[in-house]
Amino acid sequence: MKICLIAEGSYPYVNGGVSSWIHSLVTEMPEHEFIIYAIGAETKQKGKYRYTLPANLIEVKEIFLDEYLYEEKNWGRRYKLTDKEKNNLVALITGSKDINWSELFDLLRSKKFENVGEFLSSKDYFDLIEFLAGETYSRVPFTELFWTVRSMILPLFLTIRHDMPEADVYHAVSTGYAGVVGTLAKHVHQKPLLLTEHGIYSREREEEIIKADWVKGYFKDLWINYFYTLSNSIYEAADQVITLFDRNKEIEVELGCPEEKIVIIPNGVEISSYSDLQGAEDEDVLRIGAIVRLVPIKDIKTMIQSFGLIEKEISNVELFIMGPTDEDDMYYRECLQMVNTLGIKRIIFTGMVDVKEYVGKMDILLLTSISEGQPLAILEGLASKKPFVATNVGGCKELILGSKGDNYGQAGFIASVMNYEEIASYILQLCNDKKLRETMGSNGFNRVKNNYKRSSFITGYRELYLSVGGVAWQA
Repeated sequence: MKICLIAEGSYPYVNGGVSSWIHSLVTEMPEHEFIIYAIGAETKQKGKYRYTLPANLIEVKEIFLDEYLYEEKNWGRRYKLTDKEKNNLVALITGSKDINWSELFDLLRSKKFENVGEFLSSKDYFDLIEFLAGETYSRVPFTELFWTVRSMILPLFLTIRHDMPEADVYHAVSTGYAGVVGTLAKHVHQKPLLLTEHGIYSREREEEIIKADWVKGYFKDLWINYFYTLSNSIYEAADQVITLFDRNKEIEVELGCPEEKIVIIPNGVEISSYSDLQGAEDEDVLRIGAIVRLVPIKDIKTMIQSFGLIEKEISNVELFIMGPTDEDDMYYRECLQMVNTLGIKRIIFTGMVDVKEYVGKMDILLLTSISEGQPLAILEGLASKKPFVATNVGGCKELILGSKGDNYGQAGFIASVMNYEEIASYILQLCNDKKLRETMGSNGFNRVKNNYKRSSFITGYRELYLSVGGVAWQA
C-alpha cells in the first residue's frame, strides 16, 4: 500500500513531537510505501532534513508557503469570475459554512489561475475586497484590508495549485493547510482520507493570533474564522478522524466534526528503551529537565521565571532545557536575555541531544506549554520513572493524573498555563521530598507501561490503514 502523509511545519524539518511520531509510523511499517507531502514555511528549508529517511519513504514532496515571492505577475488582469465563483471566494475569506471546496479547488486549479499572485493583483480581487469593505469592513482602511486578505489566502491558493502525488490512502497529520491538502487529494484522486489531530490546530492558531502584534485588532476575528474554516474542510471530507485522548475528541465534536468519524489511538512509547538509563554521578545536585523545542508555544519564558523562584529557595538545583534552539532564533535570544535580566545562574541550554543520555540523570521533568496534544516528552519522562510538572493543556492532565478507571496514582502535578508561581511551588514540593519523587515516578511508569504501549499505537494505525486502503504493499 502507498500512503501519503501530509505534514505542515514538522517532518522532516523539525525534531521531536509530531515529527518523531511520523518517523516512528513510517519506520515501524516497512510493509508499506510512504510519501511525505511536506508543507514548510520558507523555501530556505528545502532539503534540510533533520531525519535520516527510512528506505520505505519513497518521496518527499516539498511545498513552501513563501513560494509566491518568486512568481512573476502583472497587475490589473480581469478573470471574468461567475457569481458562484465570487460567492465561494467570499465564503472562504469571511469564514462562511457555505463554502463548496470542490468548486473552489476546480477554480483555483483551472488554467484560469496559472499564476496565484497575478489573481491577487487583478481587478477581480480588487472587486472582492471592495465588496467586503462595503459589507463588513467599512470603517477599516481599504488598503489594510486589501493586503491583509491577500496575505491570508495567498499561501493557501499556492498550495492548492500544486500537483498531488498518487497514493492509496491520504493521511493528514493536522488540519489547517495540511487538512485542506488532504481534502484536495480526496477530491482529485477519490481515495480514502484520514486525519490525525495531535493538538487542535485551529485553537492553537486562535491563541497565537490573539497574542500577535502583527495582526491588527479589527482583523483578528477575520484570521481566526479563516483557520476554523480551513479545519472544517477536512472534518467534512475525512473518512476517519483519529485523535489521542478524550478531551480532544470533545473539542472536535464542538467544532463540527461528526462524532461517528472519531476514534482514539493514543501515542505510545517503548518502555524497554528506557530500562538502562545512566543516573547522575553527583547526587548532591537536584536536576530539573525539560525535553522541549525552544519556540513560543512551549512557553520557555514561564519555565525560566519559575526556575528563577526555585533557584532562590534551593542552592543545589539546575535546570536542563534539552532541545533545539535554532527553530526560532529570536525567541531563543529573548530567553537568554530573560535569564540574564533575572540573574539566573544555573540554567543549561543543551541544544539538540540524545534525550536518553540525559533523562536518567534528572530528578524532575517539566513542561510549561500553552498548547499540546499528547506530548511524547511526557511519555518518555514517565517511561524513565521521573515525576512531571506540566501545564493543563492537551492530554497532559490525563497522562499525569490518569483518566477514568485508571488506578495507577498521581505521576506529578498539573499547573495553570503561564502561572510560574504555581509551577515553582510544585517543583519545590518535589525537590524537598525524595520519597514523593520516587512514588510519582513509579506511578507514571506503570501507567505508561500498561496504557501507552508503542506496539498498541503501531497496531492501531496498521489496522486502520488496512481497513481503508486494502492490502499491504509487497516489495
